[in-house]
Amino acid sequence: MSSEAKIRLEHVEKRYHGSSVPAVEDLSLEVHEGEILVLVGPSGCGKSTTLRLINRMIEPTGGRLFLDEEDVTTVDPDHLRRRIGYVIQQIGLFPHQTIAQNITTVPRMLKWDKARMAERADELLHLTGLDPEVYRDRYPKELSGGQAQRVGVARALGADPEIMLMDEPFGAIDPITRERLQNEFLRLQAELKKTIVFVTHDIDEAIKMGDRIAILGERSRIMQCDTPERILAFPVDEFVDDFIGAGSTIKGLNFERVGDLRLGGYPSVRLGQTPAAGLETLRASGRDWLLVLDEENRPVRWMREDDLARSTGSYVDEGEEVRVRLDADDTLFHSLEHMLQSSAGMCCVVDKRGALTGVVEMTHLRRAIRRAQVEARRHYEDLEDSA
Repeated sequence: MSSEAKIRLEHVEKRYHGSSVPAVEDLSLEVHEGEILVLVGPSGCGKSTTLRLINRMIEPTGGRLFLDEEDVTTVDPDHLRRRIGYVIQQIGLFPHQTIAQNITTVPRMLKWDKARMAERADELLHLTGLDPEVYRDRYPKELSGGQAQRVGVARALGADPEIMLMDEPFGAIDPITRERLQNEFLRLQAELKKTIVFVTHDIDEAIKMGDRIAILGERSRIMQCDTPERILAFPVDEFVDDFIGAGSTIKGLNFERVGDLRLGGYPSVRLGQTPAAGLETLRASGRDWLLVLDEENRPVRWMREDDLARSTGSYVDEGEEVRVRLDADDTLFHSLEHMLQSSAGMCCVVDKRGALTGVVEMTHLRRAIRRAQVEARRHYEDLEDSA
């Protein structure tokens, strides 16, 4: 992702005839090259209107729009739209055209030759997880909702645009399919690196999909625009705080990795050592739990004092089995989920060989949350100082 603006809106306004209140008022916004910027806000705030102003499906009544620093406010809107992929919730596939014909809608307008269009259709079907041999000659009525949405994304990518606009593209799909499509799209974006403006009303989807999030109030007024991490750690006002809702602190753990924690040693005993040795180690540590390791330093069981007192020496019938082992790339949110399901309230972290490298405890999560909040607050203080 580049820091350069691929899309820039300067004081853009949309005022409908007969209305004294603009739908979009004095909106200035930059979208960086290669990023997903998510527009999110309450119903009626102007999210979709703003999106359509970018490709001039709705004409602005004021301000200017730049793509790659070219003022496109007055260029031919049809030519402008051919540079921009567009995906909507209702998909809008042409029912009497095959899937391949739907995908190559814009390439046909650009007068690509048939062989190039056929190759592009197959390439995009494969890219979006649909077998070209199975799907290229089907019609939209033969697709499930999730398949149709994939074709909608493929069609938007038809002429390989650098910019994509997505208006609640996964909103009409069941939750399981929706999550799969979100994950698939993020995988595609990691490969394609398009510049994307994505509209949703769902803050959780915004947090998952966005490199940055613009939270909009009435008339598309930007209330806060920043990374999901900073917005969750430091909502700038009551409106943003209320819109994010309860649990923002916990959601922020999705952006922290186990590998970023400083994990010290943890009291342990090895298989083969006596329960008496384990009891001595546990009591000396002042902890409630002792970790049992095998000969390869791999975590096996959690043991309390009562468990050790009952143990005959094998350790296998007492305590709690270590069922979950985290690695450095796991998120702290993932860690928290498993900690809450464990009687020990902790999670073991292991290396590629499965050997113990540390234990995540609640104190680590509290410190990570506090650190994120302090860093976000300092960021905004620095912005105010430099303004």
